[in-house]
Amino acid sequence: MEPINIVNSIITPLDRKNVDTDQIISKEFLKRIERTGFGRYLFHHWRFDEDGKPNADFVLNKPEYKGSQILVAQDNFGCGSSREHAPWAILDYGFRVVIAPSFADIFHNNCFKNGILPIKLSETECDELLAKGLQTPYNVEVDLESQTVTASDGKVYRFNIDPYYKQMLLNGWDEISLTFQYEYQIKAYEEKRIVFQ
Repeated sequence: MEPINIVNSIITPLDRKNVDTDQIISKEFLKRIERTGFGRYLFHHWRFDEDGKPNADFVLNKPEYKGSQILVAQDNFGCGSSREHAPWAILDYGFRVVIAPSFADIFHNNCFKNGILPIKLSETECDELLAKGLQTPYNVEVDLESQTVTASDGKVYRFNIDPYYKQMLLNGWDEISLTFQYEYQIKAYEEKRIVFQ
């Protein structure tokens, strides 16, 4: 995984509640065996009409949000089935940060495991970010080390994060990488085990 600390970007305001994993990445696109290539299918049924033409009213299709790395949404983001393809699609599309008042637990954990920073802010704070982001392109800087979201107008939002997940993201570690941090101790244990067998 790529380390993550500072993300400076215009936000993409997705002003919807209860965005489930089937809306994030629909079931017909789950046949791929790689973790990459899912970004093109992100929010497919909202981004495109039945003929496959882009829906001009959907936020991801608006040119002012192109290249955004920060998605802001409403309550209960990532609910529904536990498919890991959902964070794969979000990351592959280019988002490194998702901000919402609450997340489904499995989706929340899958974000950390795949190099995405999920930030919980209050409903009021998310409403404020969404309103500003929908009015005009609105830039914020996410600083994981200091646990802050600083907007271009000077407003600062603070967030909490489990220290374990914070270190994983700052260092770009997944759970396998973390295990390799203890490679010396594992080898020593295995060597001792062989001697006593």
